[in-house]
Amino acid sequence: MISRSWKKFLSSCKGVAVPGTLARLANTYAAPCTRTGARRVPAPAAFPRGTRLGEIGASWSRVLREESGAGEQSKGPCAGVCGGAGEECDSCCPHSPMLLPPWDHPQRTAAERRGKWWREKTMASGKAGASEPSNPATEPAEGSPDTSLVLLAVTEGFPPEISLFFSVESRSSRCLNSQLQEAARKKLWALESDDRDVCALFKELSARLVCMQAQEDRFLLTFRTLEEVWKFSTYLTLGYVGSCLEQLLFDQEYWLNCALMEDTEIRVTVDEDRLATIHMSLLLQEGNFFSRAVPGVWQPEQEGEESLQLCKNELIHVKNIGEESKWEGMSLLTGQRGLVPVTALDPIPHPFYQWFLKNYAVGFGISQEISGTTSQSIVKGRCTATEDHRGAAWDELSFSKGDSIEVIGFFIPGLPWFVGKSVSSGSIGFVPTRYISPEACEPLGKGLVFLSEEEKCPLLRIPRNGGEQHFTTLLSDLARTDITSVYRLDGFEPTAMLPKVPSEAVLHGCKDIQLLQSWEEINDLATTSTSELSSPGSDSAPATLEDVLLEKLDDFDDPKFFIDLNAGHMEDADVFDPILTFLNQDSYVPSFQSLYDLSFSFLNSTFYGFSDEDELVLYLETSRNWAKRTHSVWAHVRLCFLLGKLCIKKVKFSQARVYFEEAMSILDRGFGDLPLLAALHVNLASIYLKQNMKHKFSSLLGKTVALLVCLPGRSFSSENELEVMMYVLREAIAVGNAPLEARVCFLIVKLFLQLGKNDEVLPFTEHLQCLSTTLLSPDTSSVPLDAAPILSYLYDKKYLPNIALASARLFVPSGVKGAPTPIWRAGFILQNTSKLLGSQLERSSIPALACFYLKQALHFSCESRAVPIQRTLCAILSRMYLQHGVLDGAVCYAAMAVTLSRLMGEEEAFESSLSLGWMYLLHSQPGPAAAIMWQLLRSLHGTDSVTQGGAVHNLLAIALKGEGQVQKAAENYLRALHKAKETGNKRNQAIALANLGQLSLSHGASQLSELYLLQSAQLYAELQGSEDLEMELVRVLLWLAQAMVNRQRMEDGKLCYELALVFALKWHNVRGQLHITESLCHFYSKVSPNPQASITYHEHWVSLAQQLQDRELEGNVWQTLSQLYEALGTSEALRQSLDCTKQSLRIFIDLEETVKAAEAWLQAGRLYYLMQEDELVEMYFQAAIQTALKWENFSLAMDLYEKAGDTFFNGSRNRDRAVEFYRK
Repeated sequence: MISRSWKKFLSSCKGVAVPGTLARLANTYAAPCTRTGARRVPAPAAFPRGTRLGEIGASWSRVLREESGAGEQSKGPCAGVCGGAGEECDSCCPHSPMLLPPWDHPQRTAAERRGKWWREKTMASGKAGASEPSNPATEPAEGSPDTSLVLLAVTEGFPPEISLFFSVESRSSRCLNSQLQEAARKKLWALESDDRDVCALFKELSARLVCMQAQEDRFLLTFRTLEEVWKFSTYLTLGYVGSCLEQLLFDQEYWLNCALMEDTEIRVTVDEDRLATIHMSLLLQEGNFFSRAVPGVWQPEQEGEESLQLCKNELIHVKNIGEESKWEGMSLLTGQRGLVPVTALDPIPHPFYQWFLKNYAVGFGISQEISGTTSQSIVKGRCTATEDHRGAAWDELSFSKGDSIEVIGFFIPGLPWFVGKSVSSGSIGFVPTRYISPEACEPLGKGLVFLSEEEKCPLLRIPRNGGEQHFTTLLSDLARTDITSVYRLDGFEPTAMLPKVPSEAVLHGCKDIQLLQSWEEINDLATTSTSELSSPGSDSAPATLEDVLLEKLDDFDDPKFFIDLNAGHMEDADVFDPILTFLNQDSYVPSFQSLYDLSFSFLNSTFYGFSDEDELVLYLETSRNWAKRTHSVWAHVRLCFLLGKLCIKKVKFSQARVYFEEAMSILDRGFGDLPLLAALHVNLASIYLKQNMKHKFSSLLGKTVALLVCLPGRSFSSENELEVMMYVLREAIAVGNAPLEARVCFLIVKLFLQLGKNDEVLPFTEHLQCLSTTLLSPDTSSVPLDAAPILSYLYDKKYLPNIALASARLFVPSGVKGAPTPIWRAGFILQNTSKLLGSQLERSSIPALACFYLKQALHFSCESRAVPIQRTLCAILSRMYLQHGVLDGAVCYAAMAVTLSRLMGEEEAFESSLSLGWMYLLHSQPGPAAAIMWQLLRSLHGTDSVTQGGAVHNLLAIALKGEGQVQKAAENYLRALHKAKETGNKRNQAIALANLGQLSLSHGASQLSELYLLQSAQLYAELQGSEDLEMELVRVLLWLAQAMVNRQRMEDGKLCYELALVFALKWHNVRGQLHITESLCHFYSKVSPNPQASITYHEHWVSLAQQLQDRELEGNVWQTLSQLYEALGTSEALRQSLDCTKQSLRIFIDLEETVKAAEAWLQAGRLYYLMQEDELVEMYFQAAIQTALKWENFSLAMDLYEKAGDTFFNGSRNRDRAVEFYRK
């Protein structure tokens, strides 16, 4: 409910111009709660959970819900806000089906943001001719509402819920896919009864689920903290929310249909204004945030000495000090503090900026060295001088008007300096940007915007423990098989218990024309060298100056200096001549890299012979003194720099400052070694910043920023550079310099990754990705930097499997050398999908979601002619299709693996051929399997491969049995058994005996079968129990139970069934439990009737179906369970039967199973008749009949009329009512 104060405020604010963002907050909720074209949500009516009963009449829905005890109600989000008018207000519904746009960038003024918001709103509502509202920030403040009422409204009456709608669309046609939309809706209905997975998903997405409304295709969410809004809006902008919903709502058949999956996406829609308002309200509640000044609202000179003097758009840090109309503010420009009227505040809307400015504060204000920019972008090339300039210092370039100056690195608008080279004189120095025109410069190139091509690859390279090699090894492990050493039980593969998926659409995707055409070229690869067949991307070496994780430098040719502290030697100039000569070079050489880098590698690569760093410092100090004496300027500078770095390492910043200042004071020609010049400036600036030396820092900042951000590929020299970059990012945000913001954010991410600070880097990487995809790249086809691989890696480390998977799926491999490939993506997706399912990634559980990405990896490996990884991927795809019941696809990819194996060697070819034969057998094609086995037997002739021979004989026997050659099958089983005994392999002996028992059982020899199967079970009992062994034993026990039942040994058969279930329960093997429970239900229902036991196992069957989220199976079992309860005949049993019927009815209605739903309605009516609750009987009968008539199934309706009449006619009460139904 809304507080009275809030209502009073709403009524008082209509038509009143309120300055700043508070105006939008007030006007949003003062606006009428009706609009044209909005989605309608019944309010305050209840939203059914798990049912879809409106289609067959509201009365039937109400009756079912009242009788079943279900029907938890949840108020519509507008109840109490819209006055129960039955329509949802603007704040609850999106204006148009479009994604949330990026948060307004802070370089726009408040008026610009309000204008953009108004244009988007009027376009979305179709009122294109509406006039834009005037800017309240520039209007007089007369009539402004009491600020206390604003805050009271925010804290007491603000409704924090927001609706998230989803729609399943085709990428190619941009139209709704109604079939998949309905499938997603059905899945959501199923999840409504158990919303734990949905709650977990939105918790990961930093939102709180209020309720699901499947019939409206929406989720109702809420937020309680600023961080939740920030994270959720980030995930929304990056496209993760829609991808996560795809992972939640689509089933395996969708993921196996690669063509459909590639063309489909879930688009999510929220009310972006409402989300921004929620964020603003939380800011106001917290009372500690950053804002811009709105001019023209108050006269500071009239407010007294305590009031803060502000400029237009000036950035202020404000805090609530308990006063109603004024808050305490601190100017980020001047650092001054004072009181600021609340009406003069326009809070920064972007959550990242609020977080960054609050968490990375500095001791003094903005320098004003950097200015904002509007339309200019980062450029390179040559520019033209517009005025004469004479350098004031040695490092500044002198030039005349009209001179052509070549930009060294980048020219970034808004910076005071850049490094340039005079084309006429060849001199290099700092160039003031105000004296040149960049019009002749060229942009960085398509898809770059704020970085160079050389910088792009290193950032995309994943750390070793999550990189390409890691996932290549993982894929190889998944493809490994023991088929050449372990026999197979007839028809048994642990994954063969999976349900069979209708494969017509799926097979269209698995028989990829382009892929099959590429296999025709495989024979051409036979002449390819072994090195070319090794692995994809094996020749991809780092091609840049530095990597995300620093590569070890090849320093065999670098000079090394022995530290000799002998007193006599220290006074000998000749001893220091080698190091002074090396360090006194007037330009940069690669050997200097170890001196400047982040990891202090010179301690190991350049100097040796010292026991501790103090000895090295003494040696360098002595060398420095000799450099002074000999006037070796470059050596002197570099030695001061090394001594300063060692001081920083020991946290002696004042001493380091002295060394750096000494180096800067003697340096009179530094552009020959730009890395050294940059390292000196940045390290000295970081110390000034750390020691709060504002004047010195400001004087150095302009040139430092040019060296820091304008030189692509520059190596970092110290962790302290982060502080300078954070300061520059703060200034870029304050002045609204978007190109500089993106560039600095990129460098921050790069340095954080080098330092291994995964937790700290994540917000900046997300922000960089947002900038890349939205703010700086209107053409979405050319994104400057796709940081999705790094984000995926970081999300994985934080154990956010849904988001990590969504990020990896959205990543499109670019083919850039050194960047992650489709093989990395496939491995990463496999690993995280398993985490999502709560299981380890194993050969027996390859998720269908990875199908498309495995095929993309296969295409990539075909192009790179990497045969081993091609074979690996084919084996994985074959196993995946087998597990999901698409046996045609399993055979297809197994055959491809055989073709590829022939290029690798005899052992690989033998293994793949045996796997192909096994696939044929599982696909009930014994003929091709037998042909392969005969060929393999011939290839083993004359070898001593006993185990392999036994494996072939075992599979050949299974094939011969399938062809009806029982005698030959038995002979080959015995040969396999003999070879297993010869090697002492008890597991293979047990399998061969079990196969002999099954062969005997299938031909009526139950006694002989029991003998073989008992011997097999005894051997399994002697083996150490593992899941694979005990699940094989489960299969043997099921066969043994059948043999004993055939011999009328019911108790022994029951014992075998229940023992098999115990093993399946032990390993939490749900599919195995399902198969055994089905057998036990049949046993207790048909073979050895026991109603109570049958009910118990049917109830367990229901729970297994629920775990597997198989709604159709669950509904069928509920229906059977209802019949079992009804057969007991007691009043309590009839009530239980009715509950089961209603459970099945809900499911059949959700699944739109018309016939089954109608029969369930009828069954419920019958049960009410048996329970003598006659007032409900005809109502349920009519519901059954109307269900059939609604779908125009007249034959079903006639049958239902007859059965309804039979219920009355054959009963003991109200027999005359039968006539009414018979007549119809």
